[in-house]
Amino acid sequence: MAKISSTMILRTLALVFCFNFYGFGQSIQSENYLHVLDIPYRTMDSLIVDSYMKERCFLDLYFPTQIDDFPTLIYFHGGSLTGGEKSIVDYFKNKKIAVVDVNYRLSPKVQVSEILDDAAASIAWVFDHIENYGGDRSKIYVSGHSAGGYITSMVGLDKDYLTKYNIDSDTIAGLIPLSGHAITHFTVRKEMGLSPNQIWVDEMAPIFHIRKQAPPYIMVTGDRNLELLGRYEENAFMRRMMEVIGHPNTQLFELQGYGHNMVYPAAPLVIEIIQSLESNIRSNGNQ
Repeated sequence: MAKISSTMILRTLALVFCFNFYGFGQSIQSENYLHVLDIPYRTMDSLIVDSYMKERCFLDLYFPTQIDDFPTLIYFHGGSLTGGEKSIVDYFKNKKIAVVDVNYRLSPKVQVSEILDDAAASIAWVFDHIENYGGDRSKIYVSGHSAGGYITSMVGLDKDYLTKYNIDSDTIAGLIPLSGHAITHFTVRKEMGLSPNQIWVDEMAPIFHIRKQAPPYIMVTGDRNLELLGRYEENAFMRRMMEVIGHPNTQLFELQGYGHNMVYPAAPLVIEIIQSLESNIRSNGNQ
């Protein structure tokens, strides 16, 4: 059994006090982990915060209480950018990492650009606060399924979103989109009056923002014959173009036999990817 240091005990007690004092929502203690619900990632007394932000702009934080400098996985739910709720993927629990699940505002109440701004604000919150909980801000990974995969790619590749919050997106340790659009999202196309099947690439497409200096970019899709609307092929094109410009670590995994709803078969792979990237960082640091 791992020893519990006095520092860990004091940190956990202090965090529980802060969660209760600031009204972050319910905190759930399990062995060696704390799960805190409904932490606001926007300043709720700011003039820019409206009632819809106060309804949606919250995240949940699940983190180990007996590990220092742990990696953190920020995860965005799917739902076509029009629905969905934050909920931790069970497989991500007890993996010696923190997991941050994020709610964001939804279309059609807001434009997709505002959704991406919410995502950027939540990522910035993690960069600004994760060390207070024992994490390492150099070990922050971003992932999500479907619409969440699109969010992952857009906020990680288009530097403007995080620059607004004084975060360099290149400092993200890895981007791991699951079955996300590489072209302009069909909800954006709907905003433009286009058919969901009209192929469109503009500044709202991840592939528009390919960069050699981007973080490690590891895509996962379902089987190309079972996936949604050519999703595998979009990601395959994305992989090829990232290779063409010289990006050093772009990969694409295809989960044979699984369609678009491939979160749970993908979850073990996400953990393996994080472990592999962490191992590479340690190896390079020892050279």
